[in-house]
Amino acid sequence: MGNPYTITFGKEPLQNIPRFTETNEMLDAFLNVPPNQQTFLITGVRGSGKTVLMTEIRKHLQKKDDWESVELSTSQDLLLTLAQTLYNENRLANLLKQGGGFSLLGFGVQLNGAIKIQNPTLAIRSALEKYAKRDKKLLICIDEVISNDTMREFASIYQILIREDYPIFLLMTGLYDNINDLRNEKNLTFLYRAPEIRLRSLNLSTIAANYAKNLSVSENDARQMAALTKGYSFAFQVLGYFTYRHQGDFNAALPEYRQYLEDYVYDKIWSELSGEDRKLLYAIITSESGKAKDIKDKLNWSNEKYAPYRDRLLKKMIIDGSEYGYLKPVLPLMDDFVRIRME
Repeated sequence: MGNPYTITFGKEPLQNIPRFTETNEMLDAFLNVPPNQQTFLITGVRGSGKTVLMTEIRKHLQKKDDWESVELSTSQDLLLTLAQTLYNENRLANLLKQGGGFSLLGFGVQLNGAIKIQNPTLAIRSALEKYAKRDKKLLICIDEVISNDTMREFASIYQILIREDYPIFLLMTGLYDNINDLRNEKNLTFLYRAPEIRLRSLNLSTIAANYAKNLSVSENDARQMAALTKGYSFAFQVLGYFTYRHQGDFNAALPEYRQYLEDYVYDKIWSELSGEDRKLLYAIITSESGKAKDIKDKLNWSNEKYAPYRDRLLKKMIIDGSEYGYLKPVLPLMDDFVRIRME
């Protein structure tokens, strides 16, 4: 058997810790008649499993006869790509092929060859009308959204299609900053009403059980390994991957584990923090008490200065403030990473 864990971003792992609460929330909303929600935003820190969760939802719905799905990228013209996929991708085009040719923009177009789309919005609307007549629903998946021209154009048309009661659903993943930028665009405030699924730590007991099963380590070692991940999805894969390569010796795997997290995640997170963000994160990590008051005193910051930077780190999901009046870092082994760079 090969290594059961993966260290490649975006690749669906062989070993996955399920997120039952989040999965059920989205599926229940989409499958309700009528649907409770048609849009969800999945957000979390890099490597928290956003793409994996979106893929799970898509696969679950694809098993149902009345659902179809399309995955799009913000590097493309989203509306044009969606229209071309609906009419030229065999599986989807066959749904529209019933009844022979399809009249598009006033001229006949046969579906046995590639269709050149002149008006993507009209083409999408026409396809959704056929979907509605056949009681079909269409799920659009967009990974790692950013607020660029094509995303803004797509979101603007999508909200019109939702308002006109077309059977279209949207699932997007993204970092907090990117989703927030998109929400703040003029005429896209409907995204503020879309539920946000924030991916927090995985269950440590489930991680330990997975390690014990797949790496043949003792229960005690498995629990120590789970604690070392802090429930961070990418860390779960990385520690498992290198421990497998060291024949179950997780202590031998720790240098590679640390370096991989720093090189592929923490360096990028650090580069996206402002100088004041970094000062606050360092103060939190080096605080003996973790109390917000002590952290502010250590920085000699007023509450007015402290509050917005605290909120930024909380929303980026780099720190945890679930215990009132206390702050603590979320990501495993990030304490030493921050200390080295600040000291």
